[in-house]
Parts: sequence; structure tokens; C-alpha cells
Amino acid sequence: MLVSAAEMLKKAKAGHYAVGQFNINNLEWTKSILLTAQELKSPVILGVSEGAGKYMTGFGTVAAMVKAMDEELGITVPVALHLDHGTYEGCYKCIKAGFTSIMFDGSHYAIDENVAKTTELVKVAHAMGMSIEAEVGSIGGEEDGVVGMGECADPNECKAIADLGVDMLAAGIGNIHGKYPANWPGLSFETLDAVQQKTGLMPLVLHGGTGIPEDMIKKAISLGVAKINVNTECQLSFADATRKYIEAGKDLEGKGFDPRKLLAPGAEAIKATVKEKMELFGSVGKAE
Repeated sequence: MLVSAAEMLKKAKAGHYAVGQFNINNLEWTKSILLTAQELKSPVILGVSEGAGKYMTGFGTVAAMVKAMDEELGITVPVALHLDHGTYEGCYKCIKAGFTSIMFDGSHYAIDENVAKTTELVKVAHAMGMSIEAEVGSIGGEEDGVVGMGECADPNECKAIADLGVDMLAAGIGNIHGKYPANWPGLSFETLDAVQQKTGLMPLVLHGGTGIPEDMIKKAISLGVAKINVNTECQLSFADATRKYIEAGKDLEGKGFDPRKLLAPGAEAIKATVKEKMELFGSVGKAE
């Protein structure tokens, strides 16, 4: 059964572990993540970016697929279907489609407009029984060949957004999307600690979970991070396994070209990556 992310993250924060948000891109991604969560008895959040939603023909298609798959596979662990880095318009589309959680990324607005739009979406989401995530401080990443280091959020702005009633807060602490460059200085735990002091029991979210060293992940969890987003790492695992299958000529053997066979190694690689992350985040067995 699909649930709001709010309760699972409250438990994670209190229990000093984190729930993984693994972004989905198609049926194989969704199936691999759900089966791994069930096997490990771990709660899980399925993230959907607006780009991935468009690729899968729309949020309605995504919601229908996830709900049907959850039922057909007999999944009993808590699963949240979450919009990742949603626009104002995208949030309303996902509310209509039947998602159980949304993220409104208003970090590029002036703080006053971010507050106004977040306040409105909090009311609408909570009226529908959905959870909502907000962001303060941009998450860095690569765009047109330029790598941003990721800015650190203002703890006072974090408190202002947290006080609007959001269920979780993504605060920029030097983290970035995609692969981390060799000269990345690491996470700013000073910023994270300051944000935690200001926001109290609010579950904090760490975006850009791919490539952050394990000791940093564990320290971030100890400082209040209860949700960690992973996307690029699953994509890299999938691509690597698929490349090896084709380079070994497996697609030329018998019916190795059948997409069910062609995509199987990649799907297994996603499972392995998700398992590794769930063990690192400490969420294994927490759904029992």
C-alpha cells in the first residue's frame, strides 16, 4: 500500500536511520526497487522527477503503474510515491495523479514567494493526506559543462520554511547532483548542525546521495538527515551491467536480444545498488 512519507520519516529521524529515495525511470527501475525493499523489509520512497514523469508519458501513468505493481507484487513495506524537485505546476499535477508525497522546489524564488507558494501547497497536500518536502539553498550539479559546488542554506531561512508545516526539509549543505568532482570540498556539517538546531524534530533531506563517502553519510544521519536521495548511482550500475552484457555478445546468443533478457542484468545491478544503500542508511528491517 502506498503511504505518505511523513510517518516513515518521523520514525527514521527518531530511530537515527534514513529512508532512501530511489528515483524511478521505467518499469525495470520500479520493480527492482520495490522487490529489494520487500526483501530487506525496508521502507522506501520512489522519486519521480518531472523529466522522468514526462518520459513515462505523464504522472498519471506513473501513479497507475506503481500502484498496480505494488499490489501485484504483494509489497507489504511502506512505499511513498514522491515528486522530486517539483515545480508549482508539477505539484498540482501529481496531487491530481494520486502521488502520496510531493517536493516543491521553490529555492530559486525570492524567500517571500517561496514562503507564499509553500504555504499554499502545504494546505492542499495535507488536506489530501500527502506529505510535502521543501528546499532551501540550491543543490549544485552539472549543467552545460559547468559544475556548481552547491550553496549552503541559511539556517534562519530553513526555520522559516520548516515553520510553514512542511513534513521534511532539503537544506543545501554543499551537496550536488550527479558525479562529484575531484575538487569537491565535502559536506558542510557545520551548516547541517546549525539547521538541525533551528528546525528541531523536522526530518532533513540529503539530495545528491551518489558518491558521498560512507562516513559522511553516517555523520549526516546522526545530525538529523532522515531521507537520502539516490539516482545517478542506480543509473551508472544499470549502464555498466548492460554494457557488459552486450560487450560479451550475450544479445547475439539465442534470444538474448529479447528486452526482458537484455535489461535483466541492469535490473539486477539496480537491486544490488539499492541493497547496498539501504544497509548503509540503516533502514533494513525497519518495516517489520
